[in-house]
Amino acid sequence: MNSTASKVEILDFSNPLAITNIQSVDLLSYGIGGTSIAVKNGIVVATVEGANFTNGKVVFMNTNGAIGSVVEAGVLPDMVTFTPDGTKVITANEGQPNDAYTIDPEGSISIINITGDYTSVIQADVTNLNFNAFDSQLANLRANNVRIYGVNPSVSRDVEPEYITVAADGLTAWVSLQENNALATIDLVNNQITAITPLGLKDLNLAENAFDSSDQFTGIFMGNWPVKGMFMPDAIANYTVNGTTYIVTANEGDSRDYGGLSEEVRISSSSYVLDASVFPNASFLKKNINLGRLTVSNATGDIDEDGDFDEIHVFGARSFSIWNATTGTLVYDSGSDFERITASDPTFGALFNASNDNNNPKNRSDNKGPEPEGITVAEINGATYAFITLERTGGLMTYDITNPLAPIFVSYKNSRNTTALGGDLGPEGIIYITPQDSPTGKGLIIMANEISATLSMYEITNDVLSNENFTPETNSFIAYPNPVKNGMIYFTKPETISLYDNLGRKITEKVAASNLEMNYSKGVYFIQTKNGVTQKIVIE
Repeated sequence: MNSTASKVEILDFSNPLAITNIQSVDLLSYGIGGTSIAVKNGIVVATVEGANFTNGKVVFMNTNGAIGSVVEAGVLPDMVTFTPDGTKVITANEGQPNDAYTIDPEGSISIINITGDYTSVIQADVTNLNFNAFDSQLANLRANNVRIYGVNPSVSRDVEPEYITVAADGLTAWVSLQENNALATIDLVNNQITAITPLGLKDLNLAENAFDSSDQFTGIFMGNWPVKGMFMPDAIANYTVNGTTYIVTANEGDSRDYGGLSEEVRISSSSYVLDASVFPNASFLKKNINLGRLTVSNATGDIDEDGDFDEIHVFGARSFSIWNATTGTLVYDSGSDFERITASDPTFGALFNASNDNNNPKNRSDNKGPEPEGITVAEINGATYAFITLERTGGLMTYDITNPLAPIFVSYKNSRNTTALGGDLGPEGIIYITPQDSPTGKGLIIMANEISATLSMYEITNDVLSNENFTPETNSFIAYPNPVKNGMIYFTKPETISLYDNLGRKITEKVAASNLEMNYSKGVYFIQTKNGVTQKIVIE
């Protein structure tokens, strides 16, 4: 999908090293912009946004680009997919508001029966599912941390379906409701939305969830702070292990930032008042080198509704997660892996938390960090892998998720330039091509890069995209609690360390230490391991 030109591009992929254009299919006569595309059994389906908040279109064609049928879906069909057997097409209709927030269409799901030929799909084959049945549950959903917070919102207007994954048996689908920090479950037998499941909050004050919070603090500081991350996934996938299905989510995060409603605010803002009883160190937190620059939500976090914030809610979780699809229980989260891995990369560490339109390190530390966006899951040589794209920093994370309770990091690959801005920028969509379907006879991972308008292709080898001579600092050395409490800090593993003050003067050093007394004056200190890992320590 060439979204900027509203065209479907048909490419000759017989030689992945020399891709050529066959033809373009113009979609402008059906709406104002193409949004998504899917292909199965020789049928191509593309979605197009309608003008002036009208219903979007779903366009059916063959692989040669011959259009056979066009039907309506809901407002802003943002993602389209087939069921595994190819008998249904499902669209996530986001229904975003206008900038003034005077128009807020309902979010919806469209299910299209395509058991006939692609040329014979008619409007009667389309079933549109809305969320009206959940409107009466508004208070209960909010109490369970489903974010319903628009202008005079109802549940059905406020939900914004983002991405769909369908179970292997085709009986159930799950939809990410990104801005709402939730998942919806769809019964595809009865064509009914059966549940909205809140995803909850990630405690970024836990050692394993450290993150880099400021674009103005010199150097990378993976710290723990009294902040809670809203998972807010974009792309999702699913797989089944021993009869249990799991949902895998790329926890990008997203905010509402419109003329009529904007929830984005920096912690340093005078309008963002922290509850003094919960945050007695508010002035310290609001410093720009600490949390002051961090972009957070002013729509949630005021738990007792007294006008100040009892919790700090940040957009996204800078991670990927695995959830039990039946219970909604979180069974795994990658914690601080993505930032630790990218920071440790011998080539791309210099672009830690850079954005996709500049090469400025730490440019996105005060927002959503590397921003995991796309995800796909594939079974390869008897193991199951998750492949995750990082929209801002760029590149591809690979994890072995065969055991959903204990995934294993495999590799990080990136193909952006490290000097002048260029290469592959802004990866979003991602697919896996099996060796049986690949022109090279080997499995391929293909990523669509939005900013550079390029494709990245990685060939799967026996070691599945492994990195040679690269050991990331994932979950390695962490000192906690931070800020220091009771004059003592502890280490996640015994380590030889040196302690420095904020002027770089060495205070002490310890060999194979598991903890360290910190009975020093208030201020900022730095611990450095013998391997060069540095962590900022704060004494309040």
